[in-house]
Amino acid sequence: QVQIVESGGGLVQPGGSLRLSCAFSGSNFNIYDMEWYRQAPGKQRELVAHITSGGMTSYGGMTRYADSAKGRFTISRDNAKNTVYLQMNSLKPEDTAVYYCNAVLKFRSFWGQGTQVTVSS
Repeated sequence: QVQIVESGGGLVQPGGSLRLSCAFSGSNFNIYDMEWYRQAPGKQRELVAHITSGGMTSYGGMTRYADSAKGRFTISRDNAKNTVYLQMNSLKPEDTAVYYCNAVLKFRSFWGQGTQVTVSS
């Protein structure tokens, strides 16, 4: 059974950085596309970044980002550690949200519980 656990959220000042981690277990991590979503209060959950499975490479995978994340956020994966990361730089107050990790395989999707990111001075 797939399990997803996010970590790394917290309170950060505008302009600061955070790195979120998503630990995956219960299946073959290498074959799953991985995504980071976020949901701010009163708003719909939105896709932040996506990385494909990358096949047999240790760190591979094609990436894509929401316009709001381009140039500031970087998604990466370490298939040896069954972990996906979201490096967030130049954080803004509007980045405040609960960030969720999602594992996708064909038509199946597995979500974590989320980690809170608050950007405030």
